[in-house]
Amino acid sequence: MITVIDGGLSTALAELGADTSSSWWTADALRTSPHVLEAAHRSFVVAGARVVTSASYQCPSHEHDALRASTAIARRAAGDDARVAASIGPFGAWLADGSEYNGAYDVSLEVVRSRHTERIRVLLDTDVDLFAVETQPRADEAEMIAEILVDHGAPPAWFSFGCRDGSTTYGGDDVGSAVRRVAEYPNLVAVGVNCASPDVVDSVVATLAPLGLPVIAYPNHGRVWDASTRSWMGEASDLADESRLRRWAMAGVTMVGGCCGVGPTELARLARVCAALD
Repeated sequence: MITVIDGGLSTALAELGADTSSSWWTADALRTSPHVLEAAHRSFVVAGARVVTSASYQCPSHEHDALRASTAIARRAAGDDARVAASIGPFGAWLADGSEYNGAYDVSLEVVRSRHTERIRVLLDTDVDLFAVETQPRADEAEMIAEILVDHGAPPAWFSFGCRDGSTTYGGDDVGSAVRRVAEYPNLVAVGVNCASPDVVDSVVATLAPLGLPVIAYPNHGRVWDASTRSWMGEASDLADESRLRRWAMAGVTMVGGCCGVGPTELARLARVCAALD
């Protein structure tokens, strides 16, 4: 059985008229329009999502009130219909300079660890069901986050990498090796890929299938992000392709959803196809 998670929160917010152009991205709604953020989360639940991901992805680690609000708002929207996953993005997401897509940070790993630890401590003290460690460009950073989570009780978590092709993360690591570095996490929900085109996800899923682990896959709409213009380039792909989803299920995919560009309408189509596969 495939669990459907939500889609691109920025897309749902944009459809409701929210501005996500600040360095906080989707987290800006935590301080400017929490009612719109709740409606965006709820739109995915209505579309069929059974996991909603908080708006903490790009929220600064020292903004504790905003981090707490990210869980509270998602929880209200989820109600009794969905679980809440606290989003843990890469260090580069907070820099808002595109480095989440290459993993090139001009700071020490000690600084990266400190920021992640601060964020995780705050979010652990909220009403979350699991953690979404997502869009990770680097194997060492994902492993570091796993270590921090273990130090704080090892809550349920998935680990998802951003990948530029079927075998390589955005930071240049071998995706199979990157997954192996978090595969022994004590409370592992899934490992996989997000924020890549469906075609890339196809290849990553095939790469991970022999590992025998539960896999999560939530592609973007297939277009390419241009950090200099802050816009998506190229043509979109059809995420809700039945043959593709059937291949993923046979390869061990247990959770699917969408990332950037995948709104509630697209997610509803995805949910319908997934239901038909069961």
